[in-house]
Amino acid sequence: MSATQRTRRFANSLITIVAIIAMGIVALMLVPGLLGLDRYVITGGSMSGTFERGTLVFERQVPVSELKVGDVITYLPPADSGVTELVTHRIESITRDASAPGGRVFHTKGDANASADPWTFTLAAHTQPRVVGWAPAIGWVFVALSMPFVRMLVIGVPAAFIALLFLRDLMRGLRGNRPRRRDAASEPATTTASTAVVLETTATS
Repeated sequence: MSATQRTRRFANSLITIVAIIAMGIVALMLVPGLLGLDRYVITGGSMSGTFERGTLVFERQVPVSELKVGDVITYLPPADSGVTELVTHRIESITRDASAPGGRVFHTKGDANASADPWTFTLAAHTQPRVVGWAPAIGWVFVALSMPFVRMLVIGVPAAFIALLFLRDLMRGLRGNRPRRRDAASEPATTTASTAVVLETTATS
């Protein structure tokens, strides 16, 4: 196998691998949305043992009235909790309170935490995301892709490489189809002979 053939085979294999990875990422980004699922990445350790760091969890919006103890939900803790990021914890208890929005007060706990969260909260919306599935470690891909530099490397570099390969093949094709110049020395001898015949005929007349 020549060096050119080895290079071409390597390039084709690389393109196939990049295409498979890209299709997998696109599927993880688009398919859950088409199925009506929300995606969240677990970046903390409070649910360790159930969801390790980097786990991608899939959640479906369900009526708040359907939530029960044991469900895992993602929500924003109350303002006085001091927590400003979404939390994915398990419902520890639900208390009835007619004065609360929705008539229910929730208390949650991380599976890896020794005690329940030091706050309670209500859910004013009619629906709430509830975990229905997860994929370990895949979440790190989404975390990385949120960084512009990583997106440029993962998407831009393979795209540029494929474009260069296409340009190379295009140039080779153009060179292969270029018409060859005809050398005067290679003209068929019959041309001169035919001309001579014509001249001789004309002279005879």
